[in-house]
Amino acid sequence: MRHILSALVQNVPGVLSNISGMLASRGFNIISLAVGETEQHDLSRMTFVVVGDDRVLEQVRKQLEKVVTVVQVEDIGAKDHVERDLMLIRVSTAEHSLSEVRELTDIFRGRIVDVAPEEVMIELSGQEGKIEAFIDSVRPFGIIELVRTGRIALVRGSTRQEAAEASDEPVVEEATT
Repeated sequence: MRHILSALVQNVPGVLSNISGMLASRGFNIISLAVGETEQHDLSRMTFVVVGDDRVLEQVRKQLEKVVTVVQVEDIGAKDHVERDLMLIRVSTAEHSLSEVRELTDIFRGRIVDVAPEEVMIELSGQEGKIEAFIDSVRPFGIIELVRTGRIALVRGSTRQEAAEASDEPVVEEATT
């Protein structure tokens, strides 16, 4: 089973190698990893996808929480969340297939971000299945080069009612005019 973990970490040199090395040394396989600065410049968010049962998930979580530079660890996969991958792909259009590639790009809600005489570069974001389906769709045209990010994910925002229940505060309805 795949698990998505999010770790809020101090944005300091070596934090990525420290954490990924620690997990690797304990035999945990990270199948996806994305890191980026948050809205606070001194913090970064690391999103991991690991495979294993609930015991593996709990061990990874415990190991992450022991690292000094880790501020918070959250199991995103257990909550209502939005997850995305990002891909850039260069596809051949050498045999007059530009219109077909453009049509597929539109169907998958991608964007052509660069055009050359015999190829196009396409940007696509979405869930893993969408990315894989697009790759399979353009494979017959000829994939020149492909790069993907690791998975990123955030827990969906809670409703005002859920937030109030969690803090035991009454919900005050706004008057509508």
